[in-house]
Amino acid sequence: MFHSFDKAPENPSTTRAQWMALLARAPHTLMQQALLPFTTSPPVWLRKPETGLMMVQGRIGGTGERFNLGEMTVTRCALRLTQANAPTAVGVSYVIGRDHRQARLAALADALLQDPTQYPDLEISLLNPVREYLLHLQAKRHQQAQSTKVDFLTVAREAGGEDEGDEA
Repeated sequence: MFHSFDKAPENPSTTRAQWMALLARAPHTLMQQALLPFTTSPPVWLRKPETGLMMVQGRIGGTGERFNLGEMTVTRCALRLTQANAPTAVGVSYVIGRDHRQARLAALADALLQDPTQYPDLEISLLNPVREYLLHLQAKRHQQAQSTKVDFLTVAREAGGEDEGDEA
């Protein structure tokens, strides 16, 4: 679930593929707060948010032949954003689940991030908080997984030590 683009990039500019991956996993409340000062005109919808299924494929061992793993729910949309003093940009989004608001906000953010004049401000107000949120989520999941970790060698030693004491 967590990829290399969850970490802060070494170079200051994030590629479109990286910011799209971040936006697809960002909570809509975080995106809505960050995008509020940047939206001035309503977007023209090229494709309103729609929910459907996509086939997920896997590979055995990561290198073997592909096989169909199953289907997952995805919401997608596309919009055109025209703002004063900025070129027209087309924003698209694909998000896992049925959250139409998240898909709309991710497409809007994609369109705004394509404007080189707004990119630095959006990097600070949107992308960096999303990275921090995802790192916090990753740390929380790691902590939960560590709390259920069992060291079988220690368990075997403890079990062996008690059995030996009972026999003597």
